[in-house]
Amino acid sequence: MNILKDNIEISVNPKSDFYGYACGGWQKSHPLEGEYASFGTFNVLGEQARRQVRDLIENLGEDPQASVRDTIAQKVNDIYRQGLDMEERNRLGITPLLPMLERVEIMRKEDLTDTLIWMMQGVESPFFTLGVGPDPADSDMNILHIGEAGLGLGDRDYYLVENETNTRIIDAYHKYIDRIMTLVGYDTESAERIWDSVIRIETEMARHKLTREERRDPMKRHNMRTLAEIKEQYPHTEWEKLFEGVGLQNVKGANLSSPDYLKFIDSYIPQLTERELKDFLISGIIMESTGVLGEDFYNADFELYDRVMSGTEEKKPLWKRAMTIPNSMFGEAIGQLYVEKYFPEENKLYMVGLVENLRKALGVHIQALPWMSQETKEKALDKLNALRVKIGYPDKWKDYSGIHVDPARTYVENVLEASKWFTHDNYSKLDKPVDKDEWFMTPQTVNAYYAPSINEICFPAAILQPPYFDINADDALNYGAIGVVIGHEMTHGFDDQGRRFDKNGNLSNWWTTGDETNFKQLTAKLVEQFDAVEVAPGVHANGTFTLGENIADQGGLRVALTAYRDNCKESAAREIDGFSALQRFYLSYAGVWASNIRPEEILSRTMSDPHSLARNRVNVTLRNIEPFFEAFDIQEEDEMYRPIEERVIIW
Repeated sequence: MNILKDNIEISVNPKSDFYGYACGGWQKSHPLEGEYASFGTFNVLGEQARRQVRDLIENLGEDPQASVRDTIAQKVNDIYRQGLDMEERNRLGITPLLPMLERVEIMRKEDLTDTLIWMMQGVESPFFTLGVGPDPADSDMNILHIGEAGLGLGDRDYYLVENETNTRIIDAYHKYIDRIMTLVGYDTESAERIWDSVIRIETEMARHKLTREERRDPMKRHNMRTLAEIKEQYPHTEWEKLFEGVGLQNVKGANLSSPDYLKFIDSYIPQLTERELKDFLISGIIMESTGVLGEDFYNADFELYDRVMSGTEEKKPLWKRAMTIPNSMFGEAIGQLYVEKYFPEENKLYMVGLVENLRKALGVHIQALPWMSQETKEKALDKLNALRVKIGYPDKWKDYSGIHVDPARTYVENVLEASKWFTHDNYSKLDKPVDKDEWFMTPQTVNAYYAPSINEICFPAAILQPPYFDINADDALNYGAIGVVIGHEMTHGFDDQGRRFDKNGNLSNWWTTGDETNFKQLTAKLVEQFDAVEVAPGVHANGTFTLGENIADQGGLRVALTAYRDNCKESAAREIDGFSALQRFYLSYAGVWASNIRPEEILSRTMSDPHSLARNRVNVTLRNIEPFFEAFDIQEEDEMYRPIEERVIIW
């Protein structure tokens, strides 16, 4: 198999549409199957990891320990089997939820805080969220954060922006609420009443939530308040009772990610009638639970979220749905088995060297920046040198002994108990030092991340596989794929959000005024480049919302090429399969984003995904990079060409 040649569509001119040329062959050989709204190289790896995890889980069922109470084998096997037993889930119907629904039905309005205390311990957070995490001003310590609650449709614009697509989705949401309420046993009139409450309350919440662009600003999300200030500014909520009730002891203050939203919700809740409150809370409990109820509930979910909103044509097989629960419940325990079987130690050692090569290359780029002062460069280099790196798997594994899976309980009850455990596990970190060895992804996750509050990058084992990473592959392919991913995550430390944090992960303005102005002028041009792209008739990309990822894509490409040229001079001089090293590098990068996507999913992602669409991550980004023009002899008359005065180079 020749990855590059198999991916290429020779009928497309790379000078006109590099993405179509580099990925067109892949797109033809991977037609979009019914169960996917989009499918790309990431998904190929994801499906491979999913099958590997399925084998691990099913093999645990054969382990003698599976019959021993409270072993990982017993817990994983029993919860997986309960998920697969759709006959039993259908037979039980709504029965496992009835105690929760009845608890809300008998609630008096003056008892709302008691109901919230119960719900916010793993059931649902209906009006605002509570969570413990690093203090933005002192990243070594954990504090309480109070944030906005989610919406049934996700993004606020579905409720507030009037257009044909949103009207269609709101209509489908209406049918969805009616359907799941009918399944629960409400009559038509009651289901319609609940819909009226849900859409009215969620629309008001949407009006007061931060926009997706505002959420990108960490300074807007940093608003420390003492407990006294919280009680004074938001007087209608019984804060002390709530905190103590959920297990948050001796709360002295909190960071409010959205003070204006909290002001609204604090004054809005008292305006709601008891019936409206009950309808809203009940609907939330049911929507949070549909995935662990019977097939009819999954069908309702699928119709709204998959078919209408994303264009998906076929339901996922039951084993994939059932597997998500143990894989999230006991993620690191399964991850430990995963790396033992699928992640050779030499892969980790190779990656360690690769990361250091990229770190050195980014340092070279920082030193050479024409728009940044030496004062700021020195602080940027300090941050880069302090960057923590996690590769493959944690050095210490999470202890799940506090989660019990009892086969005598229902599936819903077991999942709820685990959710309660995870909630309290988070709450228990309040006022304690941040555990910087903790991972935010499991080893079997096909992804990577940069965490600004810790100043670290992480690459789980599952992404370190072909075509992203192959220890035996041509260096140009590895640097063009996983090398760019590494550079991408490193550059996040210096994007529009990451640059606000210092080397220790604290919110801090370590830039001179002039450097900050220069940065904003450059990023404004990058925003314009992506804003200009029409992703669907009359719909443009959102360059502000995707700015961080676009900065990181460009930075990753430039830094990875420098690292490749500095460390692989022999490989860089070779032509392989008719391609120069530079061509192989850029073809490998494009191959990372090879994918097919449905029109509905394009619209959905443009509203909700901070990453640009795959085609734009390739074509728009590469049009700023001079070595790319050299690699494919792109001239002024070519569509992929961008005049030098219009190009943007940041990192």
